[in-house]
Amino acid sequence: MTVTAAEETPLLLSDPAVLEHEAVYRRFSPVQKRWIVALISLCGILPFFVSGTFIPSIPEIAKELDSTGAIINLAVSLSVLVNAFGCLLWATYSTFYGRRPIYLLSLLCQCIGSLGVACSRSVPELLATRIVQAFGSSSGLSIGIAVIGDLYKLEERGTAAGIFFGCTLLGPTLAPIAGGFTAEYYSWRIMQLALFVSAVLILIAFALFMPETAHPGTKGVDGVQAGKPTWVWLNPVKSLALLRSPNVTIVALAGGLLLMTDYAMLVPVAYTMGKRYNIDNAAIIGALFIPTGLGNLMGSPISGKLSDMVLIRMRRRRGGVWVPEDRLLLTLVGASVMAPVSVLLSGIFITYVDGNLGIALNLAAFFLNGVGVDFILGPATAYAVDILHSRSAEVSAASMAVRGLLIAACTSFILPMINTFGVLTTYTITAFIGWFGCFLLWSVIAYGDRMRAYVDVGYSTIRDN
Repeated sequence: MTVTAAEETPLLLSDPAVLEHEAVYRRFSPVQKRWIVALISLCGILPFFVSGTFIPSIPEIAKELDSTGAIINLAVSLSVLVNAFGCLLWATYSTFYGRRPIYLLSLLCQCIGSLGVACSRSVPELLATRIVQAFGSSSGLSIGIAVIGDLYKLEERGTAAGIFFGCTLLGPTLAPIAGGFTAEYYSWRIMQLALFVSAVLILIAFALFMPETAHPGTKGVDGVQAGKPTWVWLNPVKSLALLRSPNVTIVALAGGLLLMTDYAMLVPVAYTMGKRYNIDNAAIIGALFIPTGLGNLMGSPISGKLSDMVLIRMRRRRGGVWVPEDRLLLTLVGASVMAPVSVLLSGIFITYVDGNLGIALNLAAFFLNGVGVDFILGPATAYAVDILHSRSAEVSAASMAVRGLLIAACTSFILPMINTFGVLTTYTITAFIGWFGCFLLWSVIAYGDRMRAYVDVGYSTIRDN
């Protein structure tokens, strides 16, 4: 593999430029860093609760609002789409103004949206307030990953990102249970009010305890002269210019294609497993999400740590030369086997296996998928920050936008496809889409250096990472 000139020089501990750059990562003590990661994880978990508590409630919401599951399911697709573009705006402004003020503003939007959803009396009201709710929650992951890049240096970043994702991915475990239980025994509106209260408490915690983590002198507002107005209108889609990089676009596209396997299994679960095994209790439907969440919870920190280990080992093997694509080697484990095979197996089990055995086998497939998706998204996200560290929030947001568009399409068409072609055919198609995503990841691993040389969008080097 050919490397660029900036990567051909081994990292020397005595290099003054490297030592000066690494000093920025010692601004916060290890204890402070852990507190900050805890805070951003609280914010990062909100998007999963916004979506996860809603999905098991779809039948109840459709019944109360005199609609259909397919129509209410549009609220899921719409929120995914808004989330994809909302993260672009928050990321752009967080690069200019810093992380803290954008967190506060987005949490305020989350509060307003959650209260609006809880008070919705019609489908149009529900859809409109879901937009505000999704928009507010969309900052959690993209800015959270940027904060990880602010706090941790290259060799620690994968582990820290894995811990962050592991904490936030408690959402897929807990949210469906909470949403299903509340919808079944109380009201889905109670869950939305709980999201409102949670967002208010997290907003207060951020206002009191969250410091600014952006590196000194890197914010756009730092260049504004004192005494002049500090509000600047920014183009929220400028982050998409980073998609000129084949590396960023292909990795984001691959992640989205493989994430489809997760959404294809979970979003229609009430109409696949629920229908097949006669499960109509919303609380039990929510509990079916537990294996996926546990897989996420276990897979994320493991994949993060392993990606750091692979990066360090490969760099040592090359005599100190850093090749960013080494971090992606781990993704092939999840992309070639875990994610696509799990959705294919689920289709087979739902179609051919009856009773409790069928339920148990499907839950095992859900768990495998949860681990597999984390083995893809964790290292892929850290890779994007590695190659564009100075624009970490924006590259994370651009990647999320690509994935969001794919998932919005998936959630829009998955139920009609299942109704038309059946579960097994739909899941087989999804598995092959996942294997194509695996091929895309392999192409970046094999030819990533040439891709970076083809279009230079200001890639980071070992000296500024």
